[in-house]
Amino acid sequence: MTDTRAVILNALALYALALLLSAAFAAQLLLHELPCPLCLLQRILFALLAIGPILNIRFGPRPSHYALSLLTAVLGASVSTRQVLLHILPGDAGYGSALLGYHYYTWALIGFIAAIVLLAAMLLFDRQFDHRAAQATVPGGLAQGAVWLVIGLTALNVVSTLLECGLRACADNPIVYELLK
Repeated sequence: MTDTRAVILNALALYALALLLSAAFAAQLLLHELPCPLCLLQRILFALLAIGPILNIRFGPRPSHYALSLLTAVLGASVSTRQVLLHILPGDAGYGSALLGYHYYTWALIGFIAAIVLLAAMLLFDRQFDHRAAQATVPGGLAQGAVWLVIGLTALNVVSTLLECGLRACADNPIVYELLK
């Protein structure tokens, strides 16, 4: 795999993360479902998952960039698993509404596991790390658009979290934006 292909795949990964963050944000705004603290932590981890691809786009692919995202995905899978286990008992309706039969935290677990598998697969392509043979490539509009989209969505989530929680710990079962009441 060439350096250019790796940059394109990293940009596509960022668009996938942007779609995920957008879906969570849309559920919050359109369905009026405020995220719980564990949901907020999962959103943070999805945003941090983007650091590896952003670094790969900016500085070229490096194993250390993939490793940052891989460690983040493992942590995200752990947090998601904890929330799934909190709602696994029969009769528990879960937290928030379901999408295609699964709650957001279950989709997050699936997403983090998929990220672990895909990141491990990307590490198998050694040629992307051979910078002597690679030509210097400037990220195109596709890659730069992906980077700014994820950064923008992350900023919106930070503002939303500040409105929801204020400067204190977030409520376990939030029903109102603390700074707007």
